[in-house]
Amino acid sequence: MTTPVIPDAQANQPKPKQPRVNDTDAPTTVEAEQMTGRPDRLLNLDNDVDMTRGGTNVKSNKGVYHIVENEAEAHGCVRMNRYGDRYTGDDLQLNMDSGQGFLTNPTYWFQANDGHGKADRINFLDEDRSEIIKGTYTTCPGTKPDWYVKSSTLDIDSGLGEGIAHNGIVYFKSVPILGSPIMSFPLTGDRQSGVLPPIIGSTNNGGLEFNLPYYFNIAPNRDLTVYPNIITQRGLQMGADARYVGVGYSGQTKVEYLPDDKLTKTNRYAVQSIHSQTLMPGLTMGWNVNFASDNNYPDDFTRSITQSSLRTLNREFDLNYSGSFWSVAALASRYQILQDFNSAGQPTLSRPYDRMPQVTLTAGKQDIYGFDWAVNAQYARFRNTQYDFPSASSFPVGSTSLTSSTLLPLEGERIYINPQLSYPIIRPGYFITPKIQLDATAYSITPNKFGLPNTPTAVPGVLNPVSLGNDFSRVLPTFSLDTGLIFERDAKFFGNKMTQTLEPRLFYVRTPYHDQSQFPLFDSGAADFNFAQIFTENRYSGHDRISDANQLTAAVTSRFIEESGLERLRLGIGQRIYFTQPRVALNPTDTITTSRSDLLLMAGGQVTPTLGVDNTIQYSQSNNQWVRAGSTIKWQPGPKQVINFSYQLDHTNVDPLDLQNRYLKQFDLSAQWPLTKRWYGVGRVSYSLQEKTVGQSLIGLEYKADCWVFRLVGQRTPTSSTRTTTGLFIQLELNGLSKIGSDPMSALRSSVPGYQNVNQPDSFISR
Repeated sequence: MTTPVIPDAQANQPKPKQPRVNDTDAPTTVEAEQMTGRPDRLLNLDNDVDMTRGGTNVKSNKGVYHIVENEAEAHGCVRMNRYGDRYTGDDLQLNMDSGQGFLTNPTYWFQANDGHGKADRINFLDEDRSEIIKGTYTTCPGTKPDWYVKSSTLDIDSGLGEGIAHNGIVYFKSVPILGSPIMSFPLTGDRQSGVLPPIIGSTNNGGLEFNLPYYFNIAPNRDLTVYPNIITQRGLQMGADARYVGVGYSGQTKVEYLPDDKLTKTNRYAVQSIHSQTLMPGLTMGWNVNFASDNNYPDDFTRSITQSSLRTLNREFDLNYSGSFWSVAALASRYQILQDFNSAGQPTLSRPYDRMPQVTLTAGKQDIYGFDWAVNAQYARFRNTQYDFPSASSFPVGSTSLTSSTLLPLEGERIYINPQLSYPIIRPGYFITPKIQLDATAYSITPNKFGLPNTPTAVPGVLNPVSLGNDFSRVLPTFSLDTGLIFERDAKFFGNKMTQTLEPRLFYVRTPYHDQSQFPLFDSGAADFNFAQIFTENRYSGHDRISDANQLTAAVTSRFIEESGLERLRLGIGQRIYFTQPRVALNPTDTITTSRSDLLLMAGGQVTPTLGVDNTIQYSQSNNQWVRAGSTIKWQPGPKQVINFSYQLDHTNVDPLDLQNRYLKQFDLSAQWPLTKRWYGVGRVSYSLQEKTVGQSLIGLEYKADCWVFRLVGQRTPTSSTRTTTGLFIQLELNGLSKIGSDPMSALRSSVPGYQNVNQPDSFISR
């Protein structure tokens, strides 16, 4: 098996190969306390013998130098340094020109990766290649290594940076754990083709898994990994992962296929392909294509390319052209939904609209006689087969109708243009930016495939709504004024000199009302209410709803900033005041009935070099309760020491299919911590306080020795509303040779923010 070094190299991997100086014409120098023989033919050397040619130096008690053949013999306490690699032995014969020869009873040490061992004999085939007979190999220090490879023949090629053991057996703690007729390993950081270490794991959905990948190093910019994966309860799964990069292009394609799953009696597959390319200056194209065979693929293969949380698979192709101040983007996008059903058998996911196609134009320039202008325009054709029938089987959260209608049509076209003009006035202590923009939008829809008339959505107060046509349009101007002041003063924070700022800001928006209650909802939704959103003109995302507005946002922010620019503390408070209550709404529950929004509060920053915090609160003054709250604390006092805690509360996050109307209320705790000098613990638990259930969880132990690392990690991952997957990772990493078992590194890094590989040198990661 081989262990190629992929581009994201880890610690303790072999060093890059150093370029070798050409010493073909270098002379051979010979030194000794006593020399006898014929100066033109042969020299007999005694005591402190030293023979050197270029990058090769030989020392011994006695020696013979053949002048015509340029060949050296050394006997007794032979010590040789050959281009940085060191050897010792009893008897040496070496041709100084060709590099051919042999060394008996040798020990050796390779500079590139600290690999070393002993043997009965080493045959030097040339300056780069050698053959070690009945030898051992290890990267562990000392004469009694924790692990080593014992082989009948060990081929070393320092030019290729590769070693190949024939009939090799890996010993760990003097116990044989792995054997192979051919076993290869790297001597440098270069990638190599060959069989990768086996991956062994277990899940509750498939049982024991045995994966044996083979890596093809096709070219410096291309590689391919193929892997047969035996899943005991399902069968043989085949997979391939191809990567490539070149001048102006790059991409990756992954494929998995499991014929005749023993449990489902079906063929299971998944495909993921991404590509980006520059066709010519300013013109680029790309795609992102994802397929899966069935809804349960994420549940059954959670460690596969279709991850558990990815149930809306996009298939997208884009073409973009950029000019000096404008750009055009063409997009074709379709979706596959891997539907998730709750305990009552109801679907929980709604299908987004396909865009076949979407063309977007953006243009703009700044500081044209002090003015900034921009234009955004778009044409899009939407289609959603979910609304083929007048009565749909599922619907987006917040919809007021279960039927295809003007809100949720089968398909439709939308075109809009949005010109903007602003005059920013920016000075050292303040800024004022007046801005005006115009939204002109038109729709043409097809409600359903039967051509039935639209069923207008019921409007409160209207008993018999009139059936509407299939064309809609609106033209809305928006005026905004963004102003702010910036005050600074010298201050101290925990005794350290700081610059404290005080930044009051006012943002006024005026948009007239236009009835959009029957307009389609292709891509719009309520935008997240936060400090960034309250300083935008529209409270909706997408372009199907433009909120009427006569409102003022007021906020104050204060920061404590070090001279280096590090923000030690950030405090903020903000609120939106409605002079006129907005009338545009997505549904009856989206209406605003108060004269002011919820209050936003924030506090965060890198309080100390080891402690970082981030807290946000959305507080309803009318209901006297916290609507949403989020708190994150990260304590990292040293290398490989980190504790993360987060708390989330969200009364607006309620599953409409949950009869108990439980909102989001959970905490998440994760950590990595040294237990002893060599043992490290790692873990994570996510717990829902409302449902009283554990979500994602992970627990593991890592042991770091001088030349190997052992990891044991268990992970529990919810893959749908009703199913979870439990996996077990067991890995033995032998530095400089291979990693045996299943790799838990991606699970550790994603579960524990700030996690550091215990096999890396100590370093402190700041936030």
